[in-house]
Amino acid sequence: MTDRIAKDRLEKLEALRAKGVPPYPARVPSPEPIAGCLAGFEARIGQTVTVAGRLTQVRDFGKLRFSHLLDRSASIQVGFQRDRLPGFWEDRRLVEANDHVVVTGELGRTQKGEPTVWATQVVLASKTLRHAPEKWHGLQDVETRYRMRYVDLFTNPDVRKVFVTRARVLDTVRAFFNGHGYVEVETPILQSIFGGATARPFKTHHNALDMELYLRIAPELYLKRLLVGGLERVYEIGRVFRNEGISPRHNPEFTMLESYEAYADYRTIMARVEGLFALLCERVLGGNTVVRFRGREYDLRPPFRKVRYLDLFAEHNGGLDFFDARAVRARAADLGLASAGLPDEKVANDVFEATCEKTLDGPVFVHDYPVAICPLAKAADHDPRIAERFELFVAGMEVGNAFSELNDPVDQERRFRAQLEHHDEESPSELDVDYVTALEYGMPPAGGLGIGMDRLTMLLTDSASIRDVVFFPLLRRVAAPDVGLETAGDPGTQAPAGG
Repeated sequence: MTDRIAKDRLEKLEALRAKGVPPYPARVPSPEPIAGCLAGFEARIGQTVTVAGRLTQVRDFGKLRFSHLLDRSASIQVGFQRDRLPGFWEDRRLVEANDHVVVTGELGRTQKGEPTVWATQVVLASKTLRHAPEKWHGLQDVETRYRMRYVDLFTNPDVRKVFVTRARVLDTVRAFFNGHGYVEVETPILQSIFGGATARPFKTHHNALDMELYLRIAPELYLKRLLVGGLERVYEIGRVFRNEGISPRHNPEFTMLESYEAYADYRTIMARVEGLFALLCERVLGGNTVVRFRGREYDLRPPFRKVRYLDLFAEHNGGLDFFDARAVRARAADLGLASAGLPDEKVANDVFEATCEKTLDGPVFVHDYPVAICPLAKAADHDPRIAERFELFVAGMEVGNAFSELNDPVDQERRFRAQLEHHDEESPSELDVDYVTALEYGMPPAGGLGIGMDRLTMLLTDSASIRDVVFFPLLRRVAAPDVGLETAGDPGTQAPAGG
């Protein structure tokens, strides 16, 4: 379809107004969900109902018209008969596919047995000026689907299901943590010193205070301040921002769960994660524990396998010792990884990511990371080089990250200063004195957890890209089409763009 807005639709809009029919009325009859009409349908045949939604393709048979009406819950056929709609029939062609209508009518079946609302009243709720994608098959071009999610949602039922599932995932996560006595909190998105993770931030400027600010890359340091304040179990689900590349697993803006529990350690948090996944399987997957993701099946039933980071590193790098800096740099060179100017521990972890992560089908807890790459994690009592940290991997994808949290203010300040010695765009440029001060007032031992809600939803919905589970993913800007009423193009004519 290459027509522009749509001269015929504008003419119909004006015709409605000329007849005194408001195309965008302030009030319409209150409908019930279509799914409610379909539930126990046989017992409701003959009842009068009021339903509302978007009309799909209209099929005209002279004295009879059919369409389907789509709302957020379901779809049902509507039958329009001349004899039942004497006031509407003359102007029926002014109401067409894609328009929003409220229909009152009697529940029944067609001769072929299809559940149908036989309309006795039709109220136009919103006149649309663009046609839906041809034949109601939905948008097919992936780039256009992301750019015009509002069309993607009403033309692709499977897309709607993904986002309904995403909402159910978030509800379940909240229910789990609330059920374990956690308090949901909110912490600053604008921060004067970014921290809590290693990533390049987005910068902005506050005019009134004349100061540089950053969109948070993690809420961690503020959540742990709340532990100091006596809120012993806290969690936050919110947006974080990282000024990094875009890929099927990365969007610069994404949703993170972070939780902190006083008097717990990373082993406690492992058990929490397994309990969370058990609840997700029950409430989101309907009791199933096996998910299909990118053509393979994964069993999310606890307990999950556990393997040490250093053992994996050696296994997939010919017995190489993580702490042998010279040999590790040679291995990085063999793999084509950049190492010049990078700290030894960063080079070694890059080798781990290149050689180990893709093998982690999981679900598997990789645990006991080197302290050198965990500036906020507590060192193990048996070996000061090892941090009490784990990451959860499924399908080679990191889904969660957890620590026994460092609460020694002297050690924390030392690690922060070591970070400053290797400062780059991904690490803070100054010491977070206030956070160290908070630790000096005493933070109880605690276990902390971070889970990416987008990746978790990808896993549970078999979505290949993070863009499939984010309503409006960031895309490269393209020249805007002319959206004037006489020249605006339909979704299929949008300019293509790179991600």
